[in-house]
Amino acid sequence: PTGWQWGFSGRSRKPTVVLEAVASYDTWIWHAFFGVPGSQNDITVLGRSPLFNNLTECKSPQLDYFINGRQYNMGYYLADDIYPKWATLVQAIPNPRNDAEKLFTLHQEAYRKDVERAFGILQARWKIISEPARGWSRENLDSIMMSCIILHNMIVEDERDGYIDGESDDDQEDPNRSRRALAKIYDGPNLPFNPRTGSISINEYMRRYRMIRSRATNKYLQQDLVAHLWAKRSME
Repeated sequence: PTGWQWGFSGRSRKPTVVLEAVASYDTWIWHAFFGVPGSQNDITVLGRSPLFNNLTECKSPQLDYFINGRQYNMGYYLADDIYPKWATLVQAIPNPRNDAEKLFTLHQEAYRKDVERAFGILQARWKIISEPARGWSRENLDSIMMSCIILHNMIVEDERDGYIDGESDDDQEDPNRSRRALAKIYDGPNLPFNPRTGSISINEYMRRYRMIRSRATNKYLQQDLVAHLWAKRSME
């Protein structure tokens, strides 16, 4: 409606609704959050997003891995410099000072374009989201956007290659038949839950909340990724 236009108008001066998404190299969209007014910036969208809710509430899969000899237990996303220095976000280095930092920044910026490709493919496939919306209801717009994302993921899953694995759950006698990778279930962290509420304690919740927003972990993670990538390049 006309009365709402300026509340949804950002840099483009046109009323828009923001889509936040996480996409992988094959443009599969793993996370989508739609409905924030276009006048909001990336920081405020992230603050309202449920992206890290499961991680904070200890409902996400448990991760344990090492980079450059240091152990980490949270996954991370590639983001641009406008996002905060959190343990779950890795930015490029604005002014790389040596060859290792230049190599890392080159790869980080290249892989970060995957989400831009996903946005472009979405708009190319579905005309309804590439043109100005004619609906007034945000609920209807949300249903349209999520339907297009689900259909996009179905197309990606149908067309991508990577389903061949060592063992096959299909007909073993036909070597030409590939299989889809079986889903694997990972247990979450072994933390005490309140049997009445089914949630972790408020102290544990706040500990994990602060852990996600740790600037120190973000710094160490970026340094370890730089060193790991450079070491891998040197071995080649």
